[in-house]
Amino acid sequence: MKIGLEVHVQLPTKSKLFCSCPTSSENGPNSAICPVCLGFPGSKPALNRKALEMGILIAKFLGCTITERIWFSRKTYFYPDLPKNFQTTQYESPVGTDGVFVVNGKEIHINRVHIEEDPGRIKRVGKAGAELALIDYDRSGIPLVEIVTAPDMSSPAEAREFLTSLMTELRRLIGVSGQEQTMRVDTNISVGTERVEVKNVTGVKNVERALKFEVIRQTKMLAAKKKIVRETRHFDEERGVTTPGREKEFEEDYGYIGEPDLGTYVITDMAAALQIPETPLTRAKRLEKEYGLPFATAKQLVATSWDLADLFEELAAKIGAEKAASWSQGALSSRWKGLQERMSAELRSTLIETVVAAAEGTMTDSEAKLRIEALAKGKEMTANAATDVDVEQLIAQLADEHPEVVADYKTNPKAANFIIGRVMKETKGLFSSQEIAEKTKKELESRN
Repeated sequence: MKIGLEVHVQLPTKSKLFCSCPTSSENGPNSAICPVCLGFPGSKPALNRKALEMGILIAKFLGCTITERIWFSRKTYFYPDLPKNFQTTQYESPVGTDGVFVVNGKEIHINRVHIEEDPGRIKRVGKAGAELALIDYDRSGIPLVEIVTAPDMSSPAEAREFLTSLMTELRRLIGVSGQEQTMRVDTNISVGTERVEVKNVTGVKNVERALKFEVIRQTKMLAAKKKIVRETRHFDEERGVTTPGREKEFEEDYGYIGEPDLGTYVITDMAAALQIPETPLTRAKRLEKEYGLPFATAKQLVATSWDLADLFEELAAKIGAEKAASWSQGALSSRWKGLQERMSAELRSTLIETVVAAAEGTMTDSEAKLRIEALAKGKEMTANAATDVDVEQLIAQLADEHPEVVADYKTNPKAANFIIGRVMKETKGLFSSQEIAEKTKKELESRN
């Protein structure tokens, strides 16, 4: 079995690829359009520099060879969502070629990375057989980067893992959103010798579902000695099946010609100037190397939160990587949602002081965990006491409620542990055990 993917990722620019229309519209269908993205006669496209930079950055990240001089071409075909009757894309001169992306230790080769415009969107309404097709051209001209892999994947699960890892990286690399609508995939799969393409599958789960169906369908056809036709199919998300579309075109069927309204672009200097930021997988590999963390631990740490990974590195410099990892993966990670919602410079400093105190033994682990829990719930703290708790009053109240403890303390100092434990539970780590013990003993001694 061989699987290759053509991954179309929407680039997070504010304007479209060849005009100034916004890429998001709040005014309903066909409100973010102009003569350029509709292909009116006499309209003149102009390339969005930011989209070009993003495409080059992705190609560099994937280890591609950057093409020195690029240009755009017209890919001619006729479909209602394509108002110009051609799509402006790159054919002979992609941004980058011959890259690689590693998933679970396996190299998935990248044939090419190129930039192109999105067509419009067709929405079909009404009953089957009497449908009405509505077209929204707001999407027409939105910038896409297409990442074309070699047929190196050998299972639907592997294809899903590739896409999940890739999108995780791209979110950090160029700010791609986590919404599944920002990625559409054409899957190419061959169980025998002939490949079938499933077009425009949205979301990693549906890619895996579509591929699984095709594995079963093609396997049954081969077992029945039927011929698998080279064709384009579509995935029905509701039924979980692929349906026939049209016979698969070959590249020469599209009649590519250079786009005369756009020039050629020498991009080597731009590519050299672009710096690749650290992404989740590269950071996990660095944490593994620098701090000796198991890769799975480092990957989970980064996946939980980039800020949590920052906090781990700061703690590691103070208390060592092993203790920092234990606290980061434990008490901090489990309370991170609440902590992140309330995060400030002061809270961050308090968290570091708390973990360092526990690591150095000036505070018990249980006290530190209670303190972190309190911070996650929004309890304010001062250096010596909580602003909303009078610990001395609480101790006196417990002593009033338990005269037997007061009496027992005369001959058994350990009797104070009952009140100390209750106070620690009530104050949820807002005070050190030493402070509570001293105040409890003082109160009990004053009563004897």
